[in-house]
Amino acid sequence: MSEYSHREIEKKWQNFWESNEVYRVQNTSNLPKYYVLDMFPYPSGAGLHVGHPLGYIASDIYSRYKRLKGFNVLHPMGFDSFGLPAEQYAIQTGQHPAITTEQNITRYIEQLKNLGFSYDWSREVRTSDPSYYKWTQWIFTELFESWYNNDAQKAERIETLIAIFEKEGNHNVNAACDEDIPSFTAEEWNSLSEEEQYKITLKYRITYVADATVNWCPGLGSVLSNDEVKDGVSERGGFPVIQKLMRQWMMRITAYSQRLLDGLDQVDWTESLKEQQRNWIGRSVGALVKFPVATSKDGLAGEETITVFTTRVDTIYGVSFMVIAPEHELVDVITTPEQRADIDAYIDVTKKRSERDRTSDVKTVSGAFTGAYAINPFNDEKIPVYIADYVLAGYGTGAVMAVPSGDQRDWNFAKHFDLPIIPILDSQKDMEVQADNTKEGKYINSGMINGLTFHEANKILVQWLEEKGVGKGKINYRLRDAVFSRQRYWGEPVPVFYKNDSKGEPLPYLLKEEELPLNLPAVDKYLPTEMGEPPLGRAAGWAHGSGNGYELSTMPGWAGSSWYWYRYMDAKNENEFASKEAIDYWRSVDLYIGGTEHATGHLLYSRFWNKFLKDRGFVPEEEPFKKLINQGMIQGRSSFVYRVKSDEYSKPVFVSAGLKSQYEVSALHVDVNIVENDILDIEKFKASRLDIAGENAEFILEDGKYHCGVEVEKMSKSKFNVVNPDDIVTKYGADTLRLYEMFLGPLEQAKPWNTNGIDGTYRFIRKFWRLFYNDQGQWLVKDEPAKPEELRVLHKTIKKIEEDIEHFSFNTGVSAFMMCVNELGSLKCNKRAILQELVILISPYAPHLSEELWDALGNEKGTVSKAAFPKWEQQYVVDAIFEYPIQINGKVRVTLPFALDTAATEIEKEVLANEIVIKWLDGNTPKKVIVVPKRIVNVVM
Repeated sequence: MSEYSHREIEKKWQNFWESNEVYRVQNTSNLPKYYVLDMFPYPSGAGLHVGHPLGYIASDIYSRYKRLKGFNVLHPMGFDSFGLPAEQYAIQTGQHPAITTEQNITRYIEQLKNLGFSYDWSREVRTSDPSYYKWTQWIFTELFESWYNNDAQKAERIETLIAIFEKEGNHNVNAACDEDIPSFTAEEWNSLSEEEQYKITLKYRITYVADATVNWCPGLGSVLSNDEVKDGVSERGGFPVIQKLMRQWMMRITAYSQRLLDGLDQVDWTESLKEQQRNWIGRSVGALVKFPVATSKDGLAGEETITVFTTRVDTIYGVSFMVIAPEHELVDVITTPEQRADIDAYIDVTKKRSERDRTSDVKTVSGAFTGAYAINPFNDEKIPVYIADYVLAGYGTGAVMAVPSGDQRDWNFAKHFDLPIIPILDSQKDMEVQADNTKEGKYINSGMINGLTFHEANKILVQWLEEKGVGKGKINYRLRDAVFSRQRYWGEPVPVFYKNDSKGEPLPYLLKEEELPLNLPAVDKYLPTEMGEPPLGRAAGWAHGSGNGYELSTMPGWAGSSWYWYRYMDAKNENEFASKEAIDYWRSVDLYIGGTEHATGHLLYSRFWNKFLKDRGFVPEEEPFKKLINQGMIQGRSSFVYRVKSDEYSKPVFVSAGLKSQYEVSALHVDVNIVENDILDIEKFKASRLDIAGENAEFILEDGKYHCGVEVEKMSKSKFNVVNPDDIVTKYGADTLRLYEMFLGPLEQAKPWNTNGIDGTYRFIRKFWRLFYNDQGQWLVKDEPAKPEELRVLHKTIKKIEEDIEHFSFNTGVSAFMMCVNELGSLKCNKRAILQELVILISPYAPHLSEELWDALGNEKGTVSKAAFPKWEQQYVVDAIFEYPIQINGKVRVTLPFALDTAATEIEKEVLANEIVIKWLDGNTPKKVIVVPKRIVNVVM
């Protein structure tokens, strides 16, 4: 092919790769393995925009590079295909989410294939496919059949726990479990009925049912995660979200808190992302303190106690009030009749705020007095108990002992409600103005620790708590057990049915493995039932073979994505989630690329499930993702037209950007696809707006053109700045798009998209092509020995590209290619020895172009990906010339080039003969000339 026709070339090679399964990979090889993974997408109806492929292009370049380096590379793609958008569309239209999802996936695959990615499509997975979610359900059953042994620091099968109960009861069991488990002996255990024993084990299992405060969205009919709630409304649809206590499936991720922290030291992730997870897990060393509760200032302590976790037990004598969460289980019990109305009103307001809003709002002070008092166990002082929305029931114990002298939020609360502020350290200052949280100085007003320092006091106080049985030292974590239920249709069914116990209460029982998958049933509507049950309650006759009803909630969105990298290893296995042989070969992901938005969601849950699977012996690695790179966002470059605000005009008037300062205007987004080089296509703009159709508009132009304003914003449909990659591929080609997206800037940084700049990349590809063909389409490549200067250009480029790819500096790699092509063009180089290596070198970036030229060079068709990455040679990468700075009395006056092998005497001679040096010598003879090879020449006067 003599002319560069990107449409013909790219379609030709995409068809060849697919029909010949060029990128299909085997699970056995003599080559070392390398596993490159993209965070798989949710297939939205909008398809891809140009911002989406950024990470995919980077991972594809690296995958192709590793193949050239002699690795057996696994580079798969699939779809996280359960999700709310398809369900919302089903609610609106009645179309089954599976149909919508299938249509969207078809579109995504088409777009991804058009970009030339080297995915092994034979391993494609979809989380909504029953053959996939069968194994998501299976992992759930394994979690249910396991408990976490704190002594062994691992999950074990529930049978090992039962064996301990049978021999010695639970006195010595150190497990992650519910708090309300009674102590029992082996004799007592063995005397229980099978049903009673089963109920006790439910309190130990890693997945369990509990009442939990959740983000309930009535508009969506579902529980939402914190990440799905923004400013008190759902991120999807903007529906109001309230806090509600609901019966939910939970997972004891908290059992893995310390291992999740420790594992961060084993992975190559950015420190900022690690810090996000550390903060989310939130390890704190402190003490638990039990406060008896009295229902009046003068009353005696009752049976109720409020337990508080504090990292500053040394401040115990400065406690002047207590705050508990509005959802705390004791609120109803301890609230006095006189305060009931205030408490109920405050709780109603709190329900309308998300947890994130409640904890992040540090300026607003609010609360309500319960009428009850807590008794400080150290000095028997009675302190009022309030509820306030900044305390969360699920964080810690849901109660805070307030020390306003040392905590600013407590200080604000105390000032607002006129409560005492007790100084506790002689070094505290300005407490009338603000709190002072110092740990310096010695304690005052502090009973048994008066005169002691911080480090002395802590040990004494914890020892006293433990001796008196009113508290203990404890390590606490901010992380909470994960809610594992969603009251919606489009998700994995939970493989559980319910059978009533002897008291008529439903107990959960697992399906057997041979009964999996439990498929989603047909329903008449995708809405909750009239009785408020989830949509699965609409499924007629949906029950277990025993006649008992199934669980009506579905799994959360993160379930299917918490193990999917293993399914890619053995995607068609019908007997297990992946074979031991495949898992032992691929082991873990070597390179994972995706967005930072998953730091405390997907990445945390995936690590949790992976550690569980390792505990149970199903996988060999503690951490699933060795190296993680978060690609930056490609932002949109929005275009604006400016409408004149004036009653003088009888029709809409739009003024060009350069003239808008002369008018009062309002800026309106305009579709970037009808703007080229910031010039508006006025006719297309008119056609896109009903209000100015035909001639019903006036345009005030500059130089006969309408210039649009521009602004960098997030790429979104609402801002009309979405650029479809299909349009770019059609006009410029996939290789141009791949190179351009890498050229925009460092992979990890945000960068603005500008279609205006892509022409330069397209010209570069055509210039590359002209190294092989001239403008008349004649083949230029010759089998002649390469010249030294040509070899220097090639080998410097090989070295640069290798270093840049290894460091994921893809943008500077594109620059290096451009410089190389310019230099070879100047040298009129058309030597096969140079160009064949260059084709291999650029193939990770521009695979279609490379395949075409590789074939034209006479190599086996479609094999450029199987070539060996070129090796650079030292002799060609060392500069032959060095620019010496010439210092005269310590100041650089000129820079002179010398060959590297020039003798020092020759350098000195030429320096002293240079006109500029002679000028600065001003007729004087230098004392000496110091030549430091390959560094500097110093002329000393």
